[in-house]
Amino acid sequence: MAKFGETQHERPTKVDELLGSSLMSSLDRLDIVARKIFSGKIQGERRSKRRGVSVEFADYRQYAAGDDLRFIDWNVYARLDRLFMKIFLEEEELTVGIAIDASASMEYGNPNKFDFARRLAMSLGYIALSSHNRASLFSFSDRGVERLSALRGRRRTRDMGQWLLDLSPGGKTDFVEACKVLSTARQGRGVLVVISDCLSGDGLSQGLKYLAGGGWDVFLMQTLAPEEIDPEREGMEGDIRLEDVETGDTCEITVTSPLIEKYKERLHSYCEDLRTQCARLGVGSARVSTDIDMETLLVEYLRSRGLLR
Repeated sequence: MAKFGETQHERPTKVDELLGSSLMSSLDRLDIVARKIFSGKIQGERRSKRRGVSVEFADYRQYAAGDDLRFIDWNVYARLDRLFMKIFLEEEELTVGIAIDASASMEYGNPNKFDFARRLAMSLGYIALSSHNRASLFSFSDRGVERLSALRGRRRTRDMGQWLLDLSPGGKTDFVEACKVLSTARQGRGVLVVISDCLSGDGLSQGLKYLAGGGWDVFLMQTLAPEEIDPEREGMEGDIRLEDVETGDTCEITVTSPLIEKYKERLHSYCEDLRTQCARLGVGSARVSTDIDMETLLVEYLRSRGLLR
């Protein structure tokens, strides 16, 4: 009998294998979108509705003693003989958090889910750094939450890549406890992208509530392997042995076409329920397969879903 889950894949060992030069050139044109208004501590690339000094005009107000004369609109004064100040939209820094599920269930698939998550995290982190925003990376499992916080500037790209390369999957998910930590881990406010297979089941809704209530604008990327989405496409049939990589529980089954159809129906129902929960909480979401081309995912799909522009 075959053991379900045996796959062959090449693990990235160099930063350049996480993010190639051709992909970088495509990512330079992208930025991460915040659907909410956030306050930062320094000027950056993020437009806010706070009134400040920028290049984008917002409104007028009457002059008051002590105002900076440089912002008087002299054309209006010439017409109305009254002093009005130009008001501009302030540009603010956005904090971008990227959290990777590093539990044992991510160590599966061809392409491997954990390796895909690291490449996606590297790409999103590069976009954040290239857009003059602040990036923080996290990994989580029942071993706790690891972090690389407050990176700024494109020069930190290699530091980010090496941190991702040093990660290894293992243990259980413990999504709720991870979200408790992540909900308080932000510096300022910003967007948090969570990359996980979301197969833990228990605690997903409660964990998302912690994140949504913690000031993050949350986007959940449910990442599944092609074999998980469509076992039939991978030629999975006959007698196989299933093993839960997080608990060690095993069972032996005979795979038939009706059984695969039932599995696909239940997976679809589970994913739809997760999507509904996200929508109810104001959390953005997307389900992707690890065999999708990374440039297509970022430049086309995530732009259409509103995470990137």
